[in-house]
Amino acid sequence: MPLRYALWVSAHKQGGAPFLTRLRFEGRSSQSSGYPFNLPFLRGLDLPFETAITLLVGENGSGKSTLLEAIAEKCRLPIGGGGRSELADSTDLGAARSALASSLRAAFRARPWGGYFVRAQNLVRLADLLEQRERDPDFLGDPYRAYGGRSLHTRSHGEALLALFEHRLQAGGVLLMDEPEAALSPQRQLTLLVLLDDFASSGDTQVFMATHSPILMTLPGATLLAIDEEGVRKTTLEETSHYQITRGILEAPQRYWKHLRRGTEED
Repeated sequence: MPLRYALWVSAHKQGGAPFLTRLRFEGRSSQSSGYPFNLPFLRGLDLPFETAITLLVGENGSGKSTLLEAIAEKCRLPIGGGGRSELADSTDLGAARSALASSLRAAFRARPWGGYFVRAQNLVRLADLLEQRERDPDFLGDPYRAYGGRSLHTRSHGEALLALFEHRLQAGGVLLMDEPEAALSPQRQLTLLVLLDDFASSGDTQVFMATHSPILMTLPGATLLAIDEEGVRKTTLEETSHYQITRGILEAPQRYWKHLRRGTEED
């Protein structure tokens, strides 16, 4: 039986996603003075993952991306973005390590057999790689075949991201995303929601996403984890400042602007 298929069977026998079921900080006190060990959310960190989708929300600098990179390394994915082929190639992105990962204890129901870490910088690298393959006389076949049939450089950042989902990625394993809304209009965020829901509905995919987008926070079945000075806690869409500020300024922009102007004058 091929190894990939054996792992697939094993994962399904043990319930499929979520694969990663718990993450606990076991850092030494001597590490606490430097980054990333001085991030407040690490104090007493002990996170269970009970659903297939986990969204990390919080302010800039709260540690969302740092935690996401550590999860990627625990799942044997390159922290710079991409899949295991990048890690195996020992490229700059694949060789980078998470400073936090070694201080985290991870518990798995079953080891994910595959996965992908979607990051903006990796999309640029991927587009360059495909064009190199097109120019390589020793490369057989069409390098763009699995990406919608044309160069990713001929697409906008958002179009390239969706092409990756629609043509390259498949359900199964662990999928990590770091603020994908940066490349997507609200309409395209809705498209991404449907694609992610299809992945999660397969029962074979665990999704971790760091996001500021209230639209993406509506992903059905997702567990929202708020990261702040107090630590990490479960939250709801309506409790997030992202939702409250977005709703407030859209419903009463003039009131918000009066408040902002008054705050500027006082400064």
